[in-house]
Amino acid sequence: MAEGVLSAGINLEAFAQAIAAIQALRSSVTRVFDCLKDGKRNKETLEGREKGFVSSFQESLHSVSRDLGELERLSNLVGKPSENHPLHNSGLLSLDPVQDKTPLYSQLLQAYKWSNKLQYHAGLASGLLNQQSLKRSANQMGMSAKRRPKAQPTTLVLPPQYVDDVISRIDRMFPEMSIHLSRPNGTSAMLMVTLGKVLKVIVVMRSLFIDRTIVKGYHENVYTEEGKVTDHATTALLHYQLPQMPDVVVRSFMTWLRSYIKLFQAPCQRCGKFLQDGLPPTWRDFRTLEAFHDTCRQ
Repeated sequence: MAEGVLSAGINLEAFAQAIAAIQALRSSVTRVFDCLKDGKRNKETLEGREKGFVSSFQESLHSVSRDLGELERLSNLVGKPSENHPLHNSGLLSLDPVQDKTPLYSQLLQAYKWSNKLQYHAGLASGLLNQQSLKRSANQMGMSAKRRPKAQPTTLVLPPQYVDDVISRIDRMFPEMSIHLSRPNGTSAMLMVTLGKVLKVIVVMRSLFIDRTIVKGYHENVYTEEGKVTDHATTALLHYQLPQMPDVVVRSFMTWLRSYIKLFQAPCQRCGKFLQDGLPPTWRDFRTLEAFHDTCRQ
């Protein structure tokens, strides 16, 4: 490839000369308008001024014609760039006179460049993933059914005895909390959790997965309308999710629930007050178990 020529087909040397030719053309056009504006005022007679104006105007026009011809010659030498952005007729959008108000063309170019970059990185990622893919040999594909590992039983069908043992261990972990397990409708378990003299909680379980919880005050009827702590407990159920280890989820939830033993004794960690709008800090942080008012936690 010749020196000064890009792979895109652009002659850099001719390109630089074309820029200089554009500057010369603009200067020639400026002199034409200056000649029309100023005229010739230094001549004594009218005839002399007219001849001087015509001569100067013709010279300026010749300069414009000469510079324009040079620019056209250089434009043929510059070459055409490769079609890096095949946007077809969308390039006409750049001619919009209100480009500052409707920058469609610039936004279209940016979106096109972003799409190309995304496609490039997706190709790289696909190549890396294909290199790391697991390939089975013919011997592995022909493995007999006897040598294939058996499917592990799903945790949704844990035996009731296992569930009872997990709940019993959790009950022994927290002396301030008493847990009574019952199965009023078959194998599904219902826990009546009493947290000191503070709260009573009903926990409905499907095997070892918690489906629903209702939290009430110690002297309240647990079958009446739900309250603020119930909403927080439902949020905690959504936070503590680990399907592979449901016993850990139940233990984590019970640990979080145990933090309410000081519902009326712990101040809010943000405002330092015990009551706000007549309510204690009912929110407990899922990680630190610190107490917050519902409005202070945000």
